[in-house]
Amino acid sequence: MNEEDIEQQQDKKFRPKLWARLIPHAMRAKKNIITLLILTVATAAIESSYPLFTKYAVDNFIAKGTTDGLAPFSVLYLVVVTAIASSVVLWAVNGFAVEYRVSQSIRRAEFIRLQELSIDYYSKNSVGYLIGRFMSDTGRVSEFLAWGLLNSSYILMFSMFSVVYMFTISWKLAVIAIAVIPVTVIVTALLQPLNLKLNRRSRELNSRITGAINEGVTGAKTAKTLVAEGKFTGEFRELTKKFFTASRRVSLLGAIVMPTVTLVGSVAVGAILYRGGYLVGEGLMKYGALSAFITYTAMIVDPISDVASQYSEMLGAQTALERVFRLIDAEVSVSDKPEVVEKYGGAFDLKRENWEPITGDVEFRNVSFKYPGSETYILRDFNLAVPAGSSVAIVGETGAGKSTIVNLVCRFYEPTDGELLIDGADYRERSVAWLRSSLGYVLQDPHLFSGTIRENIRYGKLDASDEETETAARFVSADVVAARCAKGLDTEVGEGGAQLSTGEKQLVSFARAIIARPALFVLDEATSSIDTETERLIQNATDTILAGRTSFIIAHRLSTITRCDMILVVDGGEIVERGTHAQLMAQNGHYRELFNAMRIDEAAV
Repeated sequence: MNEEDIEQQQDKKFRPKLWARLIPHAMRAKKNIITLLILTVATAAIESSYPLFTKYAVDNFIAKGTTDGLAPFSVLYLVVVTAIASSVVLWAVNGFAVEYRVSQSIRRAEFIRLQELSIDYYSKNSVGYLIGRFMSDTGRVSEFLAWGLLNSSYILMFSMFSVVYMFTISWKLAVIAIAVIPVTVIVTALLQPLNLKLNRRSRELNSRITGAINEGVTGAKTAKTLVAEGKFTGEFRELTKKFFTASRRVSLLGAIVMPTVTLVGSVAVGAILYRGGYLVGEGLMKYGALSAFITYTAMIVDPISDVASQYSEMLGAQTALERVFRLIDAEVSVSDKPEVVEKYGGAFDLKRENWEPITGDVEFRNVSFKYPGSETYILRDFNLAVPAGSSVAIVGETGAGKSTIVNLVCRFYEPTDGELLIDGADYRERSVAWLRSSLGYVLQDPHLFSGTIRENIRYGKLDASDEETETAARFVSADVVAARCAKGLDTEVGEGGAQLSTGEKQLVSFARAIIARPALFVLDEATSSIDTETERLIQNATDTILAGRTSFIIAHRLSTITRCDMILVVDGGEIVERGTHAQLMAQNGHYRELFNAMRIDEAAV
């Protein structure tokens, strides 16, 4: 699944089963919804009676030229107005409660799913796209549920009560008045497909603008270094022009629809005046009744048109709802089997008491692997045995399969064929959390979470004490970073660690990785972005960190792996050379060429 597939799959038909899936989320606001339904019926019944007050006032006060009985009539009218005003307040309070509770429930489900999804999902969908589903689409669905459906229900109830009241006054004029309803429905129905198409186009462009803004902000530094501001600005200008054109067409169509509906209503009012005037002239109807009918006719035209437009809104919300559930239903490519979850627990209910301790033996047994959706194998019949406590360096050209190997070890992906054994057992017979709780991982470009340095280190062990946190920081010289800051370890790192340099973020990520004392350690080119001084700070600590732990190191600087127990030279998903640094240098092969070339480059620097 990718972004374009989702955007192109937009239904034009009402899908009740899809909407039914909202019921569990709506049940979180059950009391509010029941209150709203009661208020809707009561308010519609009372508000649609307004013309009856007009009828009574015209026939009993204006026509007779008297004010007898005006006081109790005024009190009753005031009571009704107060009741309507109170119901509107209650309607708003409960409507907002429904909107917020439903959106909260959906977003909670989405966020949980985002935590469960595998790495491959994030490689297919951009941050901007996911934020759009999480914020914009979820907000649109909850807003329509709270206001769109309730508003449509109110309109239908209001129209129903209005028709009933009209028939109690004069069935002959009522027939004329309600004849406008099918005409209004037909007019709006004919224009809705075009309206829907234009609105979809507008929303699609709006989504693309959101993505462009996200890329513009997150990639601002890169854009400036490439002097590409003009290119991105030009592309954004074109997007906004297209959005303006699409939005203008939507507005133009709306400008056509409303006058057309008004014209239909005016024709109906004219017919009522013509026929009603005759009845009044013949003494078969009073002025108050005619006045009430004119008001009723005008009152039911716009609401019927609104219901038709709500259908368009419903289809738009349905498209958003489909995208929301595509996220919630997204397949987790790396997940535990039911029997594994039962024994070891899931991601949110860990059963640590059943976890076997990890020694650190790792074995690839006839492993073949291709990325999801690809037909090209990255690894074929790959075999590798790594004894516990060994340090293994993996080197090779870009695309050789280095990262694939460690991604499989970390179970970010699983073998397409073959087995990967941890301590002699296929790691698919254990839980993902069991493995990763004993895994320390340091990336080339580490991500820090918003918060303090202390909090970021503690993510490696959530129940770590301050003493453990400070010890881990000292262990990898991250305390040097804290010493440069006014608040020490309690210094805010900023979004993504923006307040720290790449080297400083790397040191913090080292501390975060080792605080839980993991049995397995992965360094994915972890020192490639560190300056020489920072590398010196952590090199000695790295030797200590890796002692007694099974470690996999993808190295950019080959000088950092000379002391590893085993060095693998990978090419095309196969191990073409293996041995210690000394053994490989003596072979005069590919490794020696890489090492000498790197030494020349470093000397030149």
